[in-house]
Amino acid sequence: MADDPGPRDEVDVVVEAWARERPDLDVNPMRVLSRVTRLARHLDRQRAAAFSAHDLEPWEFDVLAALRRAGSPNQLSPGQLSRETMVTSGTMTNRVDRLAARGLVHRELHPDDKRGVLVRLTDAGQAAVDAALADLLAAEQRLLAGLDADDQQQLASALRRLLLVYGGDAVT
Repeated sequence: MADDPGPRDEVDVVVEAWARERPDLDVNPMRVLSRVTRLARHLDRQRAAAFSAHDLEPWEFDVLAALRRAGSPNQLSPGQLSRETMVTSGTMTNRVDRLAARGLVHRELHPDDKRGVLVRLTDAGQAAVDAALADLLAAEQRLLAGLDADDQQQLASALRRLLLVYGGDAVT
């Protein structure tokens, strides 16, 4: 597989070295996945900075964002939150406790299940997640600045296809 004739990057150097040293192996997956890994590191740094500016940890943002995306009244059961954020119920209990102690969420009795609770986003939680999201999106736009809208759409489509193969997260 020939690489893009555009400017070279550090991945090109690594791939060429492996191809030279191990000509018996197909090193082409590295052309994509090494770049994905490196971009993920940049994204992780940008996410951490955006969240830190609003006194949030990445996991706190994830929980608050799940509640915010739920729409008014911005509440979910702990089980729904666990599924949304892909953590265990025990982990979610700890996270909700910590967010409640900070005044970013509060628990309410579930109106349809007297044994259950709902976790609701507070005004302070909504303000924090909204501000952090705005900063995150600005950072993500900067990360993608080298791609025009069509390139971004093509990349998003290709990554979606790849994730669907492994994640099984298709939504209909």
